[in-house]
Amino acid sequence: MQLNGSEIIVECLKEQGVDTIFGYPGGTILNVYDALYKHSDEITHILTSHEQGASHAADGYARATGKVGVCFATSGPGATNLVTGIATAYMDSIPIVAITCNVAVPLLGRDTFQEIDITGVTMPITKHNFIVKRVEDLADTIRKAFQIARTGRPGPVLIDITKDVTANVTEYEKKVPVYEKAGQDICEADLETAAEMIKAAKKPYIFVGGGAVASEAHKELNTFVHKVQAPVTDSLMGKGAFNGEDELYTGMLGMHGTKTSNFGVTECDLLIVVGARFSDRVTGNTSKFARNAKILQIDIDPAEINKNVKTHASVIGDVKAVLTKLNEMLPQLEHNEWIAHIEELKAKYPMTYHQEGLTGPFIIEKIYEVTGGDAIISTEVGQHQMWAAQYYKYKEPRMLLTSGGLGTMGYGLGASLGAKMGRRDKTVINIAGDGCFRMNMNEIATATRHNIPIIQVVINNHVLGMVRQWQTLFYGKRYSATVLNDAVDFVKLAEAMGAKAYRVTKKEEFEPALREAIELNVPVVIDCQIDSDDKVWPMVAPGGAIAEAFSEEDLENK
Repeated sequence: MQLNGSEIIVECLKEQGVDTIFGYPGGTILNVYDALYKHSDEITHILTSHEQGASHAADGYARATGKVGVCFATSGPGATNLVTGIATAYMDSIPIVAITCNVAVPLLGRDTFQEIDITGVTMPITKHNFIVKRVEDLADTIRKAFQIARTGRPGPVLIDITKDVTANVTEYEKKVPVYEKAGQDICEADLETAAEMIKAAKKPYIFVGGGAVASEAHKELNTFVHKVQAPVTDSLMGKGAFNGEDELYTGMLGMHGTKTSNFGVTECDLLIVVGARFSDRVTGNTSKFARNAKILQIDIDPAEINKNVKTHASVIGDVKAVLTKLNEMLPQLEHNEWIAHIEELKAKYPMTYHQEGLTGPFIIEKIYEVTGGDAIISTEVGQHQMWAAQYYKYKEPRMLLTSGGLGTMGYGLGASLGAKMGRRDKTVINIAGDGCFRMNMNEIATATRHNIPIIQVVINNHVLGMVRQWQTLFYGKRYSATVLNDAVDFVKLAEAMGAKAYRVTKKEEFEPALREAIELNVPVVIDCQIDSDDKVWPMVAPGGAIAEAFSEEDLENK
C-alpha cells in the first residue's frame, strides 16, 4: 500500500511491538506526530517536560521490561537534548531507538533554522546511527535499527529523518520481525578450559555484571552458582541477576562494595566474571585487583576481554547460552571450607550505620521492608545511589534502574516514568538526592499530567553529598560549590506541579508517609531531611586497592 513517511514510521513501530513512546514535538517532526495522533489507541505517547526526560524514560522502560525503549525529538535543540540520555544508555548497554527529524534534504548543510548534524554528534555514543534522506529507505532502516539495538550487546540507535521524507509517499509492505539471538555459537575448547578451571579451583568467587541481566540469564546463573558452590558479588548493573537474599550473596564489589566482597575477591583463587566489564569503580587499582586469582571472563563482546584487566581465559558468547552449557558440563562441586570463611567475613564486617536520627540507609531499609523487596527502584547518582545498592536486596533482575557507567544526575525520575509505563503492576520508587532532583524535577509535571503513579523519595541533605564526602576526606573540608542550603521547598514545588507531597524529618514519620503514598496510587514526592555529613561506608580511596576498603571506624582508629 502507498503511505507517506510518517505513516510508515508508525506502522514500523507497530511491527516492532512498540506500545509506548516518550517525546516532545517540534517543527520538523510535526508530520510524524500527526500520523501518531491517528494511532493513539495503539501507541501511547508520553509528553515529557524536557527531551532529556524522554530519553531517560525510554531507557527506564527498556531496563524494566527488556524491550526496546523509544523516544522522539525534533531537530536542533530537541535532538541535542536527547544526547545525555543516549550516552547514558550507551554506557550501560541499554537498547533504545531515538527518532529525530531534521530539515528537508535541500536545506541540509545550510545552517537552516534548528538544523544540527545529530548523527555526527551522537556517533561516539550510539551503537549505530542513520540519517534517512529517501522515503524508500525508511522502513528497512527502522527495522534494522531495532535489530541492532537489541541484538548481541544491546545499545542505543538513533535514526534522523529529514522532514521531506516524512511527507513523501512510497510503497509499504508489513514485515513480521524475526530475530536470531546472537552469541549462541560458542567455542567448545573455551568451554572445556573454563570447566577445567572451575573444577580445579579451591576458592572460586563469582562476579556478576549487567550482561547477566541483559541476557535474561538469572535462572541459569542461580543453577551455576549453586553447582559451583561459590560466593557471589555483583556490580551496580548486575543487581538482581542473582538473588540478593541468597545466602551465597555477599554484596556489591568495588569502591563502595562490602568488605566481605572486596576482601573475598582479593583472596580467591578463581574469579569467574559473568557479563561484567571491570569498571574502575569495581576494580580500584587494577594492578592489585584479584591478585591471587586466575580470571575467567564470560562476555558477549570480545572487545571487553583484556581491556581493563588481564584474563587467564575467556568464553565469548551470550551469558545465558554459556552458563547453560557450563551447567551441563560441571559436576556438583563443594567448597565448604571456603564458604565458611566467607561467612566469617560477613559476620566480622556487617553493613552498619548510625541508628540515631533519619539517615539514608534507614530510608532504604524501610523501603525494602515496606515493599517486601518487590518494588522497582530507580535512582539518581551519588550517596543515595550507593545506599540503594547496599541496603535494598534485589531479588530479581530489572528491579534496579540506575546510571552506572555515565553517572547521570537527573536520570532516575525520567527512568521511573518509563519503568511504570512498562510495568504497571509494580510499585516504582525513584530515590534521589536533592542535587539530582533539581536536575530534572520538572518531570513530576509529566507524572501528574499523565497520572503516572511513581513515588519520588528525595534524600535531602542540602548539599551535593558524594562530592562533599570527597571534599571532607581528601580536600581538607573545603566545600567549594557543594552547599545547597537555600530556600527551595520541594513540597511546595511538588504540590505546585500537582503531586501529593510529604516532608519527613524523623525516623518514625517515614514509614506512614511511604505506606500512604503506595496506597494513594498517584504521583507522590517524599522530602526526607537528613544530616549534611552522613557518608557512604565502606569506601576505597581513589587509586587504592579494593583490599584497602575502610569504614568510618577504621578512619577514626587511624
